[in-house]
Amino acid sequence: MSGHNKWSSIKHKKSKEDAKRGKIFTKIIREITVAAREHGGDPETNPDLRNAISKAQTANMPKENIERAVKKGTGELEGVNYEPFLYEGYAPGGVALMIEGLTDNSKRTVSEIRHILSSYNGNLAEKGAVAWNFNRVGSIMIKKDSIDEDELMMLALEAGAENMETEDEFYILSTKSTEMHDVTAALEKEGIKIEKAQLIYKPKNTVPANDKAQIIINVINDLEDLDDVQDVYANFDIDDEVLEQVASNEG
Repeated sequence: MSGHNKWSSIKHKKSKEDAKRGKIFTKIIREITVAAREHGGDPETNPDLRNAISKAQTANMPKENIERAVKKGTGELEGVNYEPFLYEGYAPGGVALMIEGLTDNSKRTVSEIRHILSSYNGNLAEKGAVAWNFNRVGSIMIKKDSIDEDELMMLALEAGAENMETEDEFYILSTKSTEMHDVTAALEKEGIKIEKAQLIYKPKNTVPANDKAQIIINVINDLEDLDDVQDVYANFDIDDEVLEQVASNEG
């Protein structure tokens, strides 16, 4: 899994920079609206909504924007009806992609995704062609300077986390998909500040891709720049130092 924690760290830093320019507000608002629509407008009883609101707060979204998005989801305000999607595809070098998002026009979305993939000599795949190689898991990021590593390890295991790794200034905990919210809540009760918590698709097997690193990251970035796309997951195996170089080229 070389490179994947590094990529998580790089993406998190990038999203925080994007938040300063308001670029991710649209995506988070959609997530809040859909979570409220599907499971109600109370974050205390709706883990998906609580997670989406946490993302909004991390991005410094104004409180009134959050409240408006919730009300659109519950029907108190008129809003667009977004539907979740999950597309599978391939980037150059046989790297598998899971493309997740929310859309109000599936024909537009699939057309835009197909155009980006084909421009890099990639392609969309049939349902199930890629998904078998990914597990749905929880991923929780915590800053290293907020807690001692041994103390966090003990608390995390007691809370139900399955694994803990480190990357840059973050500890990254892995959980079962059904237990992420419980683990997050347990850690927060201990006074631990969660930097980011989300469900991700983690690859079971990876493809060596150092020689195509820049192209693959370009594909992922272009896909995630689409308003309809929330996240893109890939099974690349790119060395940390190569990813660092790609990131510095973008900066």
